Amino acid sequence: MKNIKVGIIGGAGYTAGELIRLLMHHSKAEINFVFSTSNAGNYISDIHQDLVGNLDLKFTDTINPNIDVLFLCLGHGNSVKFLESNTFSKDTKIIDLGNDFRLEADKVFNGKTFVYGLPELQKEAIKKANYIANPGCFATAIQLALLPLAENALLKNDVHINAVTGATGAGTSLSKTTHFAWRDNNFSYYKPFTHQHLAEINQSVKQLQNNFSSELVFMPNRGDFSRGIFATLYTQYNGSLEEAKTLFKNYYKDAKYTIVSDNDIHLKQVVNTNNCLIHLHKHENKLLITSCIDNLLKGASGQAVQNMNLMFGLEETEGIQLKANFF
Repeated sequence: MKNIKVGIIGGAGYTAGELIRLLMHHSKAEINFVFSTSNAGNYISDIHQDLVGNLDLKFTDTINPNIDVLFLCLGHGNSVKFLESNTFSKDTKIIDLGNDFRLEADKVFNGKTFVYGLPELQKEAIKKANYIANPGCFATAIQLALLPLAENALLKNDVHINAVTGATGAGTSLSKTTHFAWRDNNFSYYKPFTHQHLAEINQSVKQLQNNFSSELVFMPNRGDFSRGIFATLYTQYNGSLEEAKTLFKNYYKDAKYTIVSDNDIHLKQVVNTNNCLIHLHKHENKLLITSCIDNLLKGASGQAVQNMNLMFGLEETEGIQLKANFF
């Protein structure tokens, strides 16, 4: 098989930087261009400084319409605008890392039908897809904590969710809450009860449990660390802890990157990996589910490469077998 020719749009952001890092070391991929209008002509390693000495490639403001796969690393709402203004070969597969095509109401665009790209939910559909809507970072961590319960129609009450994301979750654009002096030694919530990822989470839950009518009560938080998402969820559950563990381990028995741990989990176990770790705890009639991921990898670029591998019939783990930075 010849190498997959890759194009990346929106190349200066965090997710594009991680995508470039992964694809540089992917044995079946070749980066054809990285598009950035604001950085055209500059070396990519001038912006993504972790690539100094490893990548001799410049940003461009022109595209090659005949690439094999296009990754859209644009701000939410901008993928539609870009695809309306630029045309690619009918054979070019597209993976959108934004939220433009994640919902059922938005999945068809100009004759292209986007498949929601959560491998643990619909791997077979991803394998057959030409267009993928990559899940959101919070959505990934939270869905992976809920899918086994939904598949068994066990979500019968409200689910209370508290999740903390690192500073990279806010992107590279500066705002008052991304400056070091504000973020350091600080903690805050944002978008309480209304975060945009709730829509795709509800959609996936109802895909497995169509009678789900309770509420996902979501409180997103900003933490003073760079990367990772640590989510805790609890809901009423009448089974035993051992029954819950069996249910989760059976659901994820063939999953390459979702692991159910019998021990307490923490962020250092997943940062710099494409893994999601899940831990279960029972208290009286409540089941506590803890889920943690790297927001830039399993929550974005790593999962995008995982989807590319599935779309092109490659080994699912190609290019994303990464060890955590534990110390």
